[in-house]
Amino acid sequence: MHILVIGGAGYIGSHVVKALLKNGMDVTVFDNLSSGDRINYFQGAEYIEDDILNIPALEKALSNNIDAVIHLAAKKAVGESMEKPELYAVNNICGAINILNAMSKFGVKNLIFSSSAAVYGIPEYVPMDENHPINPISFYGFTKSDMEKYFEWYDALKGIKFVSLRYFNAVGYDEDGDVKGLDKNPQNLLPIVMETAKGIRSQMSIFGNDYDTPDGTCIRDYIHVTDLADAHVRAVKYLSDGGKSQKINLGTEKGVSVLEMVTRAEKLIGKKINFSFAPRRAGDPPILLSSAHKAKEVLGWSAGNSSDIDNIILSTWKVYNL
Repeated sequence: MHILVIGGAGYIGSHVVKALLKNGMDVTVFDNLSSGDRINYFQGAEYIEDDILNIPALEKALSNNIDAVIHLAAKKAVGESMEKPELYAVNNICGAINILNAMSKFGVKNLIFSSSAAVYGIPEYVPMDENHPINPISFYGFTKSDMEKYFEWYDALKGIKFVSLRYFNAVGYDEDGDVKGLDKNPQNLLPIVMETAKGIRSQMSIFGNDYDTPDGTCIRDYIHVTDLADAHVRAVKYLSDGGKSQKINLGTEKGVSVLEMVTRAEKLIGKKINFSFAPRRAGDPPILLSSAHKAKEVLGWSAGNSSDIDNIILSTWKVYNL
């Protein structure tokens, strides 16, 4: 099979490309390198450096006997999405529509989409399954939920089948060290922990220590990116075997608090991580926890040993010390 990975030079995308190549698939990557990095290029894959807003370039890529598209290219900073929604509307929504239209034009019928638990908003119950109400509280989350509605219509009208993979907290790095590109301008917890341990930041903030959790800090479901990549491969095979469209959570069903992550990192890497508590951030729920039953049922997937918290921390620390 020939797979077009849009956003395949980025953090998650590069791990997905490695997994596809390992499974014997032909891979073309389409990436504008706004957050991706050439250091993540893999031998054996073809690379096109262009933008999903450039419709002729996108159509040219999709005209090359593509069997499935994996779409990971999007802006993803929650805070920025609330300040600059126009950027997220154009890149995330218009960009995805361009992909759908190009797929329709060239008869490409299978799409794997990088979605997010942000579509759910504040949990009404945990663990959250795919039937949980959709009520995003950020414009970023809205763009993901909005695109899932477009996919449903293009499935009904154009026969494009999709699997929308709703990630919880993607973390960690390739254990073999083949993915070396660090996230640019990180907004997520673990890269910030690493930058603080390295002295890139003098200290970090933990937002809120008065939540109704055992240590007062937020609890999140952290899934290793290698496990995420495996789910993408399984989703490609599922659709190629004639599977129907699906929306599927990807998580471990286990929670780790922010303070647990920081203190465990200190112990494993032997570095003092300077932090202070700061007021809660608006919209941060106390607990986000996935139900991954559907992923196991539909894709035969569940989080593996890669998502052990120690492996998550150590695989990330290794890349920060290359």
